[in-house]
Amino acid sequence: MLYVDTPTLAEMQSLINLRETGCVSLYLPTTPLTKDAQGDRIHLRNLTKEALEQLAEIKAPKKVIEWIAEEAGDLEQDDEFWKRQSHSLAVFISPNWSRTFRLANRLQPCVEVSDRFHLKPLLRAVSFANRAFVLALSENEVKLYEIGADLRPLEIRLDGLPKDAASAVGKSSINDPSPSGRIQGGEGQKVRLKQYARKIDAALRPLLSGQQTPLILAATQTVASIYRSVNSYPHLLSGLIEGTPDKLHWEDIDAGARKLIDQHHADELAQFKAVFTQRSQKGRATTQIADAARAATFGAVETLMVDMDHEVHGLVSDEDGKVEFADRETANNYDVLDEIARRVIHGGGRVISVRQADLPANSQLAAILRFAV
Repeated sequence: MLYVDTPTLAEMQSLINLRETGCVSLYLPTTPLTKDAQGDRIHLRNLTKEALEQLAEIKAPKKVIEWIAEEAGDLEQDDEFWKRQSHSLAVFISPNWSRTFRLANRLQPCVEVSDRFHLKPLLRAVSFANRAFVLALSENEVKLYEIGADLRPLEIRLDGLPKDAASAVGKSSINDPSPSGRIQGGEGQKVRLKQYARKIDAALRPLLSGQQTPLILAATQTVASIYRSVNSYPHLLSGLIEGTPDKLHWEDIDAGARKLIDQHHADELAQFKAVFTQRSQKGRATTQIADAARAATFGAVETLMVDMDHEVHGLVSDEDGKVEFADRETANNYDVLDEIARRVIHGGGRVISVRQADLPANSQLAAILRFAV
């Protein structure tokens, strides 16, 4: 099982807002196989050493360096923590507190030391999670699966999830043709399926609350339509693994889900590029770092697409967004692309962290503006 704790919007805002000398951001690939976790611990230790060297270079207070070393060391020694991992781990340590997030995406090792956290790789996990939940739904049974990168679907057992439609509505069958109150026949079946769907939706809420992981339906068109009419989760995909789930093999569910996840991501990118092209003709889109920094500072960026792998170090003015580029990375500067992304989110915009091949004109970012700046 993949143990994933993708940050909520409130947690992202907390990370975005923090400003303090000695903020350390560590990213490392991990394995969900407990027996192989020792190598991940060593990797964390090496990344921490690099971060401490950067702190020493800028002559950070001794108590700050000692605190960060202690926090990272405690995490490395936590046996229970390393038993439950995913494909990547993000570690954030400030002079006062620390946070970790286990991520389904495979991220590259990264060390950043600054007066703020480095969030761009984390945004990738939020933008394009390599996981989904699949709700396999029919009159006869309901099952919930988790789809993770490189792992076969894992069934999740939830308290309160109905066994089938009939038991959910207290009937021996929902196909009873005899009158029962005001409903009978086909109308009665539809009403009871909707009652069944509501109970399923209610059972899913504790698990899905605050998440952005896609939910995919595996069902017939009729049952799927009824469930969609009562669904309360905003990240239910429009696509469908069509068929009777009772007869679908796990490989069919897995293949269907991954196809829909890929299509969902492709649709989002295509939509962004179409809007970008349209806004460019009106002076409300840019691929220039300096222009995007200024626009983000004044809350003008509606959507930002940014290269997750490339870093441009420097400083961005809090007053007017002017960029001062640096020759090299130090603990006295930060990734300008990351800072632009931070300001976009702070201004209520959306950030999509992508590979450079997904960006227009081979750029390092692309911004769609609410208004020209």
